[in-house]
Amino acid sequence: MMTKEELHQKALDYHQGDRPGKLFVTSHKKLATKEDLSLAYTPGVAAPVLEIFKNPELVGNYTIKNNLVAVITDGSAVLGLGNVGPLASKPVMEGKAVLFKHFADIDVFDIEVDTQDVEEFIQTVKNIAPTFGGINLEDISAPRCFEIEKRLIAELDIPVFHDDQHGTAIIVAAGLLNSIEIQGKNIETAKLVCLGAGSAGIATLNLLCELGLKKENILLVDREGVISTDLQNVSEVKAQYAVKTNKKTLADAMQDADIFIGVAASNLVSKDMVKSMADKPIVFALSNPDPEISPADANSARDDLIMATGRSDYPNQVNNVLGFPFIFRGALDAKASEINIEMKIAAVHALKDLAKLEVPKDVLTAYNVDSLSFGKDYIIPKPFDKRLIDIVPKAVYDAAIASGVSRI
Repeated sequence: MMTKEELHQKALDYHQGDRPGKLFVTSHKKLATKEDLSLAYTPGVAAPVLEIFKNPELVGNYTIKNNLVAVITDGSAVLGLGNVGPLASKPVMEGKAVLFKHFADIDVFDIEVDTQDVEEFIQTVKNIAPTFGGINLEDISAPRCFEIEKRLIAELDIPVFHDDQHGTAIIVAAGLLNSIEIQGKNIETAKLVCLGAGSAGIATLNLLCELGLKKENILLVDREGVISTDLQNVSEVKAQYAVKTNKKTLADAMQDADIFIGVAASNLVSKDMVKSMADKPIVFALSNPDPEISPADANSARDDLIMATGRSDYPNQVNNVLGFPFIFRGALDAKASEINIEMKIAAVHALKDLAKLEVPKDVLTAYNVDSLSFGKDYIIPKPFDKRLIDIVPKAVYDAAIASGVSRI
């Protein structure tokens, strides 16, 4: 395993290389003759202009729009690095574009906006929205991200999706439903602790409640402790998960909990906390680059748990790349006006069910393992499973049709 210093330098070399960055723009139309030039630009380009002007619905016939997504940020909450601003966020946005293209053949323009004013950001996205078939909001801090996404969904007629919220929630939900099945628990009675009340934590709880989790069985914990009804000046977003309880600290909350979901920071969970959980606990420690508790420590504390992290070097990686490329693929193919709850739930079940199928040999080769099968160390599919592109977009597409947001 590389040291942090070695990884840092190797990543810099990768991004610089012979040609800096990870993207370039190319054309899929021939441009080799005078006639080609006259068709690609003037005078021929006037023909599609006139047709689109007469019938805006034809824009997808003659331009890239219906397969083009904006990955857009203000740089206010980048990875675990915080508010690094728009310029420093660009490598992440380019990386997102690479994943969209590789996994779902979706074209992307990455856009880094130099404002952290909610109204200015919303207006910027609205002004450029006609260019795109969808908007992927990325790395925008809470609670601003909630208002930005809510407003843009209401004011635009194309899918708007904050991946830090819903991408995380969908992958967590798929893995958690399978973990609950393996551990013999029931989502309607399971007691859950969520450490982290930002965008990912709140969206995950919202989706899990749609899937059967009961609010009264949730303890939400932030840096101040358990969110209870006794606290003053709690934000509206957090207040929806405030409960009447005598528990104050994370250690209190963890006692007899069935499930722990961490979307906070590294090394906040101790072995003793894991020991205090109920039989056959489920621990999703998702902070990056280092989890709330390491798999080594968690597994040394309990031999009956299921463990997931956000890292690729441990089993059960909760990785958003399992979601956003395929969700947008289904939404774009359906010409959906939004990505609604029905489409998100369809993606959850598609991912959940795929993990139960026999794993193809090429996936085993990609991960250098002899076998993978549904169980404690394999609760969600691997990103390089080529079946994802056939299964998840279709589920999302079908849900868009059934829920009435498709324009096909």
